[in-house]
Amino acid sequence: MEPVRAAFAAECGRFGGVLSELTDDDLGRPTDCPPWTVRDLVAHVRTGVGRLADMLAAPAPPRAEVDAAGYFGVAKFTAEVDADRIAGGQREALRVGRAALATEFDRAWRATEAAVAAAPPDRVVRTRHGDAMLVGEFLRTRVVEVGAHGLDLAAALGRPAWLTTSAAAVIGDLLTDGRPTPAGLGWDRPALIRKVTRRVALTAPERAVIDAAGFRWLSFGR
Repeated sequence: MEPVRAAFAAECGRFGGVLSELTDDDLGRPTDCPPWTVRDLVAHVRTGVGRLADMLAAPAPPRAEVDAAGYFGVAKFTAEVDADRIAGGQREALRVGRAALATEFDRAWRATEAAVAAAPPDRVVRTRHGDAMLVGEFLRTRVVEVGAHGLDLAAALGRPAWLTTSAAAVIGDLLTDGRPTPAGLGWDRPALIRKVTRRVALTAPERAVIDAAGFRWLSFGR
């Protein structure tokens, strides 16, 4: 679990550093996750990185039933679930003022990091979807959350992507099931993440290569 913990901390630190620089104009910008503004997106990520602390405070399920790839299953990311996620991000943005966004984000991810550090690696947690997962597997999903949405935030702000090498490795390995990206695609890790999470459309030749490689198509809501 240590590489995943390191990736989570590094990516959250990078994301939080950007938040401390945002202006009111920045927070009002649209994102590629409509109808969210930057403010809504940040509020959603803050909630996501803080979930594990509360999950570890709850009773542990008897056994793990789902891994990180299984968590991103098509069945749970329905239109109803996605609508609730959108509304939740907007509500959280209204609750947390601009000045508190960076502070709240920092508090949330550090609480998660401390809770994970204190937990045994075989600790099982239950997600809000009802999945029973090893703590390390759920933490992998949090790296996806902050890393992929960091790409969304960078695009909305017109900045170069700041995805850390460690987070890119964790997310990339999840998307490819630990296999190398097919050489014919010519993608770096950020391009892989944008394409496979459907942030950027695949071309027909790219889709043919991906299908031939047997990639798992995970389901990503907001």
